[in-house]
Amino acid sequence: MRTIEDMFSEMKKIADEEGYRFNPDQQELGDILDGLWENEHRYGYPSCPCRIAKGMLADDMDIICPCNYRDADVEEYGCCLCVLYVSDDWETRKHDPIPERRPQEYYEKGYPAILEQKGAGGGDMVEVYRCTVCGYLCGREEPPDLCPICRAKKERFEKFEMAR
Repeated sequence: MRTIEDMFSEMKKIADEEGYRFNPDQQELGDILDGLWENEHRYGYPSCPCRIAKGMLADDMDIICPCNYRDADVEEYGCCLCVLYVSDDWETRKHDPIPERRPQEYYEKGYPAILEQKGAGGGDMVEVYRCTVCGYLCGREEPPDLCPICRAKKERFEKFEMAR
């Protein structure tokens, strides 16, 4: 049976490949990992512990750890929203509050509905990309380096157009 240590070991391997560090405060790190572990067992996937998950994979695709917002948060603020991933200079940086990048409408209407609405000319959202291996969808400026579901590399993503 997979343990929380196994989960973290897998996450660490991937983070090392991507050049990310984890929160150096062991107590904070442990609390965040506990939240991910609980969400994985509650929903069947490790949704971000600092966001409200709907419990339906399609609606929560953008908040599966590492979430769609991690890269931009770490670049701009030195850490992701839940402070699991941190930059190399995290310990010497001023720690300003990190605003929620996930649009409120994702909570209200669900991720797939918003992607469909935006894909149909309903807004100015960034591109939608689809992992050609597992079908994961994400709305970002560019596809992630690795798919958070199947770990496929960036090259395996394609621009996705919603059917009209």
